[in-house]
Amino acid sequence: MAIRNRFAELHPEITAFRHDLHRNPELLYDVGRTARKVAGALRAMGCDAVHEGIGRTGVVALIHGRALGRTIGLRADMDALPIHEATGADHASTVPGKMHACGHDGHTAMLLGAARYLAETRNFAGTVAVVFQPAEEGGAGAEAMMRDGLIERFGIAEIYGMHNSPLLPAGAFAIRPGPFYAAVDSFRIAVRGRGGHAARPNNTVDTTLAASAIVVAVQSVVSRNTDPQQPLVISITAFRTETDAFNVIPDAATLRGTIRSFDEAAREKAVADLRRVIDLTAAAYGATAEFSFEEEPYPVMANHAAETDHAAEAARAVAGACDTDAPRTTGGEDFAYMLKACPGAYIQIGNGPSAGLHHPEYDFNDAIIPAGCSYWVELAERRLLLS
Repeated sequence: MAIRNRFAELHPEITAFRHDLHRNPELLYDVGRTARKVAGALRAMGCDAVHEGIGRTGVVALIHGRALGRTIGLRADMDALPIHEATGADHASTVPGKMHACGHDGHTAMLLGAARYLAETRNFAGTVAVVFQPAEEGGAGAEAMMRDGLIERFGIAEIYGMHNSPLLPAGAFAIRPGPFYAAVDSFRIAVRGRGGHAARPNNTVDTTLAASAIVVAVQSVVSRNTDPQQPLVISITAFRTETDAFNVIPDAATLRGTIRSFDEAAREKAVADLRRVIDLTAAAYGATAEFSFEEEPYPVMANHAAETDHAAEAARAVAGACDTDAPRTTGGEDFAYMLKACPGAYIQIGNGPSAGLHHPEYDFNDAIIPAGCSYWVELAERRLLLS
């Protein structure tokens, strides 16, 4: 790998910063400690301007090059997940029920390392805006930063993102033009019946039974109502009733789930099919069911063609190769909001063999830090080339 020597020197320091973030995970927009540490580090390294509170708790720093020119944005996410960590690592989370199970601590640390190098060398023409975003894990923090004028306020002409992948060899890169990450809908199904004593179910409308039937029936939407060549995922992820008592049939049950899609027409048909299957199944058991969306969906994240090429060229310069036909993923990514408003691209960097993302035994691979930092610097210097 063509790793910058400076990152070999900084590797222990960047790793230590990452471990500190990992020990102190924060969720969604409540990333006050993380944002303060990021802003403090950016000021200490001599960035030309550091702006806090963008998108509620996001941070943006500007680094000017040796000559005038355009501005490009480099984005990392900062938030953790509501998962209890099971890694047993020395740097494991100290906050019960919260952990960096997606590697955002590593993303933040790598972009900070790159920012330090760029602030030291300034070997480019124009400005690099390093963007640290809150609330990627379900809070649409990217959209919040866009509402605060991220692109217009800082004059960003192109923007790039990066995420680690346990499916790739450590330090390898993968990308594709066009739709890359799926649109994400989150929904709730409220099932209502008539509760009563579990010994006399004949006197009730059993919401647990009706909700269980809905879980099974929903599977037919993809398997029997969707074009098999059209990628679509529907998952029921939560099932709750209003009582834990062993001898009570509850009045209500709640299901939660998600839809992942790449095509708007397929998504709209799936929603219509879901509503029909849910209503009819509930009615078959004498119950009622109300389907509703919990929040606005994340749109499909689609890379721009030219910027995908630029990102791949930088990745090849670092790793010697870059897969430019990476498979689409049904995971969601709110970087989609930034790519809808500004040319750019999102790349994956291999984490090597590890537990999967969002798993309690997952941990970011510190060995890939120099490769990730080098990629950011290579990309910035190529896109803001000094004449």
